[in-house]
Amino acid sequence: MNWKSSLLRFSIANLKIATLAASLAGSALILPAQSPADAPVKPIPVKPTRTSTPTHYRPNPFPKRAQSYYGLVWGLDSLSVKAVESGALIRFSYRVLDPEKAKTLNDKKIDAFLDSPSENVRLSIPSLEKVGQLRQATTEESGKAYWMAFSNPRRTVKRGDHVNVVIGKFHANGLIVE
Repeated sequence: MNWKSSLLRFSIANLKIATLAASLAGSALILPAQSPADAPVKPIPVKPTRTSTPTHYRPNPFPKRAQSYYGLVWGLDSLSVKAVESGALIRFSYRVLDPEKAKTLNDKKIDAFLDSPSENVRLSIPSLEKVGQLRQATTEESGKAYWMAFSNPRRTVKRGDHVNVVIGKFHANGLIVE
């Protein structure tokens, strides 16, 4: 072998490596470079913001001192006010302990109102043509639960509002609508 043939073999091997390197480098240069402006934009999911955080705290709807007062003076227990029928009605319910003391609550001749001082609203018991007042008018029995429904057509009284129930001389103040 002469020096020319060995140089030729060496240059062919180098040429193959150089060609391979150039083709790899060239393919990297041929690919289009993407700028951040050209990149496809993925929409970021937006979570709805809450106006208030959920809480597990539930206020005591009826203090023990008031419960003992209504039990001794009016013969009542378990007073509660709930929004029902999607808030169109507010139901006031109670349990009778002493029927003699609780007689005035079921008397249909005495008007009943539900006052909301924060909303400046006074709700009354609706009287329907075929049904009459949405109020029980039976003779009270000890241990039984009774109710009456107040009309809330504009849904001004909502859950969490403090309301007062007035039935003649009976006043239940500061009840929380559930």
